[in-house]
Amino acid sequence: MAEGKGTGGISRRAVVIGGAGVAAALGGVAAVSFLTTGSAEDYDRAMQALRAPLPSGATRRDLVRFATLAANSHNTQPWRFRLGEGMISVAPDWTRRTPVVDPDDHHLYASLGCAAENLAIAAASAGLPGELQHDRQDGTLAFVHSQGEPLRSPLLDAIPRRQTTRAPFNGAPVSAEDLALLEEAARIEGVNLALLTERRDIDRVRDLVIAGNTAQVEDEAFVRELRDWIRFNPKEALERGDGLPAAANGNPAIPRWFGRTIFDMVFTAEAENAKYLEQMDTSAGVAVFAADRANPSHWVRAGRACQRFALQATALGIKTSFINQPIEVAEFRGELAGIAGFGALRPDIVMRFGYGDPMPMSPRRPVEAVIDV
Repeated sequence: MAEGKGTGGISRRAVVIGGAGVAAALGGVAAVSFLTTGSAEDYDRAMQALRAPLPSGATRRDLVRFATLAANSHNTQPWRFRLGEGMISVAPDWTRRTPVVDPDDHHLYASLGCAAENLAIAAASAGLPGELQHDRQDGTLAFVHSQGEPLRSPLLDAIPRRQTTRAPFNGAPVSAEDLALLEEAARIEGVNLALLTERRDIDRVRDLVIAGNTAQVEDEAFVRELRDWIRFNPKEALERGDGLPAAANGNPAIPRWFGRTIFDMVFTAEAENAKYLEQMDTSAGVAVFAADRANPSHWVRAGRACQRFALQATALGIKTSFINQPIEVAEFRGELAGIAGFGALRPDIVMRFGYGDPMPMSPRRPVEAVIDV
């Protein structure tokens, strides 16, 4: 599932733009194309406004805003919300599927679970406690709420600060006490969590990430789909309100036409794998989630558990990012399940975690764009 990308998501892509010649070209294009790329300052101000704290007396539209700050695949934001009597529904937006990387909509349903968990946490804090119900017919989630005393979760303040940090961590270990808090936060019925902190296990997952990434980069359809969700400059990211902003990976702002032109040249298995090697080697651990069953309702549960894990990590000052290649490339799922001790269960989500610096946040579409009247 991708987003955050130094931003917000369940899939995890770090687009490498390297090489001295390419770097020089990028600098020149960026310099003459400022008006077409926008400014980082304007982008940062927009992200701060988007992630403003939940106000006192929050409306249900405020709750939807917090729901949309959830992790999601490729930052596609594959959801639609409807405000009904005593309920808020979260439905799949099938126009935002990623059929190459997610052919069975596994990431899409997990993304809905992430958003639904944010919604439930925010609603409880606003005095609208309730429960989530899943319609097996069309995949819609319903948060059925009532009036009650505000119940402020320690995870609430982490919602606007959570991001998927696509950068190396500092290698420092996470304490046993904090690992226990992460495990407790992610406890959702029907979902299993394996926390891998031994270097041998992390390295085995790393090898699967590299193998899966290599297979994906060699798939032309995968590369085309990924490229369509890259936002190469702040102006494009703000106008679209979705996708993977290049700045979140430390890349310079360039016009879209130029980014699309050079993408295939610089997005190589060698360059991508070098970044993943560094990211994995500096991580404190890996979290692997697996639901009891491989169906949409359980994928939603896995998303909820994943979101709670990421929020607890944020509250503890721990960064996370998705490394889902061993899940997305089906031939590696069994080996990953073995490393995690899951037996025949299908792994659902893989995250690395550790301590590191924040990256630019990812955009979101306006609340009005995701609510059905």
